[in-house]
Amino acid sequence: MTVQSPPRDWWKSAVVYQVYPRSFADANGDGMGDLRGIIGKLDYLQQLGVDVVWLSPIYRSPQDDNGYDIADYQDIDPMFGTLADLDDLIEGLHSRGMKLVMDLVVNHSSDEHPWFVESRSSTDNPKRDWYWWRPAREGFDPGEPGAEPTNWMGFFSTPAWQLDPLTNEYYLHLFSVKQPDLNWENPDVRQAVYAMMTWWLDRGVDGFRMDVINLISKVASLPDGEPFPGSQYGNGMPFVMNGPRVHEFLHEMHEAVFTGREGAFITVGETPGATLEDAILYTDAAREEVDMIFQFEHVGLDNAGGDKWHPIPLDLVALKANLGKWQDGLAERGWNSLYWNNHDQPRVVSRFGDDAPEFRERSAKMLGGLLHLHRGTPYVYQGEELGMTNMAFTSIDEMNDIEAKNYFRLATAVEGADPDEVFARMAPRNRDNARTPMQWDASDGAGFTTGTPWLRVNPNHTAINAAAQVDDPDSVFAFYRAIIALRHEHPIVAHGDFTMLLPDDPHVYAFTRSLDGETWLVLGNFSRQDETPALDAAWTGPDVTRMIGNYPDRAAGETITLRPWELLVLRRASS
Repeated sequence: MTVQSPPRDWWKSAVVYQVYPRSFADANGDGMGDLRGIIGKLDYLQQLGVDVVWLSPIYRSPQDDNGYDIADYQDIDPMFGTLADLDDLIEGLHSRGMKLVMDLVVNHSSDEHPWFVESRSSTDNPKRDWYWWRPAREGFDPGEPGAEPTNWMGFFSTPAWQLDPLTNEYYLHLFSVKQPDLNWENPDVRQAVYAMMTWWLDRGVDGFRMDVINLISKVASLPDGEPFPGSQYGNGMPFVMNGPRVHEFLHEMHEAVFTGREGAFITVGETPGATLEDAILYTDAAREEVDMIFQFEHVGLDNAGGDKWHPIPLDLVALKANLGKWQDGLAERGWNSLYWNNHDQPRVVSRFGDDAPEFRERSAKMLGGLLHLHRGTPYVYQGEELGMTNMAFTSIDEMNDIEAKNYFRLATAVEGADPDEVFARMAPRNRDNARTPMQWDASDGAGFTTGTPWLRVNPNHTAINAAAQVDDPDSVFAFYRAIIALRHEHPIVAHGDFTMLLPDDPHVYAFTRSLDGETWLVLGNFSRQDETPALDAAWTGPDVTRMIGNYPDRAAGETITLRPWELLVLRRASS
């Protein structure tokens, strides 16, 4: 499988760093990360070498879903600071040659947003149809079991409709009950969103990561979904994911917000359930929708039956087939985003790597190097560059994640499952694994705060922290810095062709990148054992040079045997 290089837009050579603000750095000692804390770490990000910083939501919010429930799209929540602080952050990034991407959450708002306050006030309010309102199902009284307008179950293990007693009608919320879905069928809603986006760009923001953006177009008739086994509720996702007008809306957004505007912007859409075919449409530059999407196929491969709460071991052959499919499918049109981690995924070194002390650093480096050498724009989630691991949770009471708490309640109190068994399954997969405070040093607050952190610091911060790594040439941080530099220095990393090798090898991930008369071989060992992959003998020839690796170099001409969790990248000029 060989793929051709696309046009060379700036973001194809860039690396994006995601900051989860409440967990990154606390400047005022209240236990919650803030904008001044981020400003204080800009030199660290510059030293790492990233080009773009993406902030998870910092808008004014009741914080029911950690800021993804927005009450004011054009103000900063006081827990994070002020608009003036954000202006200082933008200036600090731009002066260091970095850009800022804001999280755009417009599938839903908070129920405390003025738009929804008006919408719920009466059935004839002008903003009533800014959200999805429906009466009780015919033949049922409001509030009666089964009276919801449709049988949909939401993403957070709760019904997707909530009865509002003020008007005795239900509103749609695919996520928390405090996150009512905006009705994008209403053109006034769309224009209000576009005006807000333009306001941020005028302030100096360089683009948007668009939260669950492929849910904004619903099948307007809102039909019932296929019932889940043994449940009165059904699957409404086919009627909200990649809906009938989503491409129309995104193109309209692009024209309204970005067309004719000077500047180097970046847009990435989070698109749960998107297929490769969907991605081609979303990211084809000629269609003017978004630059790239986050898809979720590869992080669903270790979920039994697609259920994240029932994890299974990773099948490397399946992972290679999936990522290879995306590399191949977006070769001619579109673009890949590359990620292992984000605020919704457990730590990759604990998930796909090996967080045992003797293998953690090797596997963290291998996973980072392997990902960044695919074709696409790589994303680094805070702490990934240090090899941060999952948290050692001991009870559900230690978790903050609304998704995890709702699932635990449903599984135990409603379905009667054993609490210990449910917790054991949930512990390695809940989102708080990624949300524990950033580990800056070995002090009690991990250098994150001088106060009491909002979420417990991982006890292993005494060994895994930035202070111990930034000046260590053999650290995970140093390796990430080197792999980012490779992307900047060698066009083959961003723009070279991609060819998957050894697709059926259960332990070795192998591929080549080729451009302008040279080829790179990338090898990663996903095991604790030595592995000798079946490779072309030319890769042991005298014209082969080592570009990077996470072990000391070997003698030229040796058979390539990969050591446990080894990454090896070789270069060969074409004959």
